[in-house]
Amino acid sequence: MSSAVWYFSRATGLVSLVLFTGVVVLGALGAGRFATRAWPRFTVAALHRNLALTSLAFLGAHIASAILDGYVSLSWLDVVVPFGSAYQPLWVGFGAVAIDLLLAIVVTSLLRTRIPPRAWRAVHWLAYLCWPVALVHGFGMAENDAAYGWIVALDVLCVLAVLAGVAFRATRQDADTATRKLSPLGGTR
Repeated sequence: MSSAVWYFSRATGLVSLVLFTGVVVLGALGAGRFATRAWPRFTVAALHRNLALTSLAFLGAHIASAILDGYVSLSWLDVVVPFGSAYQPLWVGFGAVAIDLLLAIVVTSLLRTRIPPRAWRAVHWLAYLCWPVALVHGFGMAENDAAYGWIVALDVLCVLAVLAGVAFRATRQDADTATRKLSPLGGTR
């Protein structure tokens, strides 16, 4: 295959990271009950869902192009079985772990109406583990790309965005907890 496929694989991986970062941030904002007149909660939830689907499409293109490229030996099994790849087993393995976590999130989201809400929520929390594992995969695979400062800058921006979203959620939960404790209705609103 041509080097164009390799560049396509790298590009779709980076786009998937940016989109997945947006999904995690919107998930944190939505769970923190973020809303404005311009961005009601249902809009944040719809954007979260649509961004997740778009991220999955780019991730699928990233995986398929990496396997079809042929420059290195990667199989479909390497995508889901962690640390078994002949090519950079550690970094490809982190990608496989991220995929496995993501598959659990996707499957339970598709079954959300058929499983208990607490079970769905527990599995959905894996997004907070899946995202950094995917980030480590991308950073490790991009050892040679580290000379390109913009890739490192992109990774740093993604980290800062997720930290900001998680901080919002944490401070919002603290505020909600304090409000419930002060509520004259004994914790109900």
